[in-house]
Parts: sequence; structure tokens; C-alpha cells
Amino acid sequence: MSLSNKVIETLTTATAKALATTGPDGVNVVPVSMIKVNDDSIWLFDFFMDKTTINVAANSTVALTAWTDMVGVQIKAEAEYVTKGTLFEEATAWVKTQNPERVTKGLLVLKPTAVFDISPGGAFDADELTV
Repeated sequence: MSLSNKVIETLTTATAKALATTGPDGVNVVPVSMIKVNDDSIWLFDFFMDKTTINVAANSTVALTAWTDMVGVQIKAEAEYVTKGTLFEEATAWVKTQNPERVTKGLLVLKPTAVFDISPGGAFDADELTV
């Protein structure tokens, strides 16, 4: 994965973020409160997720949308839900540095497959939307 710096900045500084999943009971969209962009993945943290984790188990294709005012991106991705192991421990430790009160139940690891500009009129160049 190689998201552009502009997309990474948009993801990490966005005032609004939402994750869409689909599963046995249909579509589910949840707000995203904390995000970490790594070299090869995007981490989302399970503090309260229920339907989201059920949906990811049934269908790993997700969409993450992040925006501030009228500038934003949508990331299509394949997701994996992790609740143990080195990656989970690393994620839990990172969360504690950001918000010590939060209890991490699980980690959603997103592997982006496509990036789309959702800004009216377009705010990103084509080369900034590659994966």
C-alpha cells in the first residue's frame, strides 16, 4: 500500500470519519473515532463495535470515508479483525498513548484496494488517489 501524503493527511486530520460494512443483516455504517495509518494498512480500533465485527467476518470488503467540510476521500479496502497476537498488542499499546482510558476489544486492519475523491469539484490529483 502506498497512499499519497495528501490522502494520509486527510484521513488522520478529518473531522468526520465513517466505516461502512455489509453482512447478514445488510449495511451498517459507524462513526470512527480513532485511526492510525501505517505503511501497509489502516488501523481502526474496536471500542464499541458489534454489527461491524459480525459484518467483517461475513464480508471483508469495507469502505472508509473521511472528510472535513467539503474535502474528503473514500477508501475501499479488505478488512481483517484481530483480537490477539503481536499486532493486537502493538495496537493496544498505541491506543494507550493516545487515550489511556480507552479499552481496545479488537483491531480492524484495512488493506486499501482503491481511493476515491469525494470532494465536489475534486480536491485531489489522479496520482494522489493511487494505492
